[in-house]
Amino acid sequence: MSEKEIVLRYGFNPHQKPARIYTKKGTLPFKVLNGAPGYINMLDALNSWQLVRELKQVLKLPAAASFKHVSPTGAAVGLPLNDTLKKAYFVDDMEISPLMAAYARARGADRVSSYGDMAALSDIVDVPTAKLISREVSDGVIAPGYEKAALDILKAKKGGKYLVMEMDTDYSPEETETREVFGIQLEQKRNNAIPTADILKNVVTKKKAFPADAVRDLIICTATIKYTQSNTIGFAVDGQAIGIGAGQQSRIHCTRLAAEKADRWFLRQHPTILGFKWRKGVARADRNNAVDLYLQERINTFEKETMQEALEKVPPQLTYEQKREWLKGLKGVSLSSDGMVPFRDTIDRACESGVSYVVQPGGSIRDADVIKACDAYGMVMAFSGLRLFHH
Repeated sequence: MSEKEIVLRYGFNPHQKPARIYTKKGTLPFKVLNGAPGYINMLDALNSWQLVRELKQVLKLPAAASFKHVSPTGAAVGLPLNDTLKKAYFVDDMEISPLMAAYARARGADRVSSYGDMAALSDIVDVPTAKLISREVSDGVIAPGYEKAALDILKAKKGGKYLVMEMDTDYSPEETETREVFGIQLEQKRNNAIPTADILKNVVTKKKAFPADAVRDLIICTATIKYTQSNTIGFAVDGQAIGIGAGQQSRIHCTRLAAEKADRWFLRQHPTILGFKWRKGVARADRNNAVDLYLQERINTFEKETMQEALEKVPPQLTYEQKREWLKGLKGVSLSSDGMVPFRDTIDRACESGVSYVVQPGGSIRDADVIKACDAYGMVMAFSGLRLFHH
């Protein structure tokens, strides 16, 4: 392994060999401390690192992201976890540091989708964070460094094959980036726009005030969608993304997907689910799947058997009315859109999932309709003028 090139296991798929990652100038800005990366691992690592670096830079808090297939399943900063979240994220029996809390939040936003993730961490990895990663099904981690004991824990994961990468925090790429598609080169200026509180200056609704927590959450979900396959809608609350609707051709479909994920995140905190009695030895991934199955509207015979294998006793499913009543408690949610919101349907659906604060580029011919919808729901919305498509 040279400082300029790393041979990868394969490309997008096992039949795409050979594959490599290399630099034409200088040396690669990271080291592989353990394991052997694949092509998708590298895409996830390099995208996720940019996200956590920007969150740490703007919010001055430890940041974490959980990435799958070049989009985040979750991102967060290291705010303390309350007892409910500790239990919902299966960390109530663990020592919690700020960085560990950030990863628990990032991983907990969508625990089913984060299965087999690439973890990105803004700070030197400590033992509590390494212990959490060691318990989860994860493919790799990228961070600026590792405590010796933490590195030893991670190197032992997956029979010694877990991917551990160390990023050079001083690295900054050139302003122009190039990619090749079907033998043709495309070139553009790198997207170096970093979302800060400045994106909230142009408030267009009757209500004008963004509370400090909403400013933080809008920055988090805007930075998150910047590194998500477009089109994208992101929901955030309490210092973490809770629903990411990625890669849909229609913005309302992005909104529905993000809102459904946010709803499931909140429903996981329902007392019935927190009170589940798990059979001894049930893996964390199986617990996640059992909760996900339980929250479905209909469950077939096989799915019932799957839950029975995980739970001592499967409680009656929550009714639609019970779910809607619980979801009334989801409030103060922030929404960010990577492109203009073309119709009010996005706002109508967002309101059902507790959204109170919105930031979007603006510029639709129906901006007035969207503003009117926000005013009707008592939302605060800003036009950032900043589109953040990512492909």
